[in-house]
Amino acid sequence: MGLTKTLLFLVFCCQRYILLLGYCSMDGEGQQISLLDGVEDRFGGIVVNLMEVESMTVEDFDAKLDNSLKAWKDQGKKGIWIKLPRELSSLVDTAIKKGFTYHHAENEYVMLTSWLPEPPCTLPCNASHRIGIGAFVLNKNGEMLVVQENSGYLRDNNVWKVPTGTIKEGESIWAGAVREVKEETDIDAEFVEVLAFMESHQAVWQRKTDIFFVCELEPSTFEIKKQDSEIYAAKWMPVEEYVNQPFHNKEGNKMFKLIANICLKRSRDKYTGFVLTTDSPKKSLYCSVDHANLLNETADQASTSL
Repeated sequence: MGLTKTLLFLVFCCQRYILLLGYCSMDGEGQQISLLDGVEDRFGGIVVNLMEVESMTVEDFDAKLDNSLKAWKDQGKKGIWIKLPRELSSLVDTAIKKGFTYHHAENEYVMLTSWLPEPPCTLPCNASHRIGIGAFVLNKNGEMLVVQENSGYLRDNNVWKVPTGTIKEGESIWAGAVREVKEETDIDAEFVEVLAFMESHQAVWQRKTDIFFVCELEPSTFEIKKQDSEIYAAKWMPVEEYVNQPFHNKEGNKMFKLIANICLKRSRDKYTGFVLTTDSPKKSLYCSVDHANLLNETADQASTSL
């Protein structure tokens, strides 16, 4: 049986080599043109990573891409991904002219994609959401931490707001809230729960959706040292005073008013949100306070407690 498997494997390798060899053409000087080095993904596509390629001329890339596309089509491949470092940005135009489109870009690379079969294309879209946080930090005197920023719409209207910010890549919501409060006010605080979250469509570049999480934090220090680069002023303010700012009652500011009222109800212990039940390096789970101990229950207990 072992010999049979070995022979079958060798036959498979030979067939694959012959197939690839058939896609290698000759240039004008008789030199063999190879395929781009790609790896098959789990969805019947090919990923070409050129991040480690030191150099490649436009002519060489053009010839290899032509050869590769023919081979991939004949092999029934679907989505093609090409990751180009910024050092090889001169190759982008060649790929675009052969049907590739931009998928996304980072500081160090641009990702291009092409769908080889007939539509519809099932490649996943670029990131569609941005995650933001607002931090409701309440001290034992019934005062909440508020700031005014150096610029922006709210600053122009003399409005006090909760510390806010954007979650970084690979950062948990709770950790981002703690970090933003520390950065803007130098207040140390611990995450308590997620009070609510809001969606705003076409809010980022008139295209992406912004999801804004309102988080409650409990402070362990109370002396404010504002971040001069972003924060114009910061202080502790009675919750009622924050809620009753005229800005919250203006037409078009309904969401600000609702968030302010949630903070007020939470300060009076008349509102519960979602606590952090598990947190690992890659995943966090938030759930209702009433069911925070689900992980410790058996299947039968969990089904009856919901």
